[in-house]
Amino acid sequence: MTDSTKLRMTLPDAQRGGVLLTTAAQWAKSMLIAGHRLTLAIHPETRKEAQSRKFHAICGDIAKSGHALHGKARTADEWKVLLISGHATATKEPTEFVPGLEGELVNIRESTAAMGVRRMASLLEYSIAYCALHRIPTIDDDEVTK
Repeated sequence: MTDSTKLRMTLPDAQRGGVLLTTAAQWAKSMLIAGHRLTLAIHPETRKEAQSRKFHAICGDIAKSGHALHGKARTADEWKVLLISGHATATKEPTEFVPGLEGELVNIRESTAAMGVRRMASLLEYSIAYCALHRIPTIDDDEVTK
């Protein structure tokens, strides 16, 4: 869930999907009783969604490993920014730094949400290579889909 008015879930298999659907039905009923109108969309997972989940798992793996950059361990969110920025530079995408609202330097980077399947695959390959180079273990693909 992203906030109390949205529910998003992946149904990985029939058994867990059934449990999750029951939970979703209970949540939807409480929202409807509270007077909210709801929209329901159920569709097969796209490759991009699986890629996104894998990328976020890798960012978490690096953070959990304690691997330091410039003398400091980084959070998964920081690794996300660093990997996207490094990947853009490695693939010759333009990089732009602008003064932020308070005078800080801000990297105007590409959005993973706007990336196509090929671009996201390239980012995953870059991220996995970074982990291999620094001997950071990453979670198994099967574990990411659970």
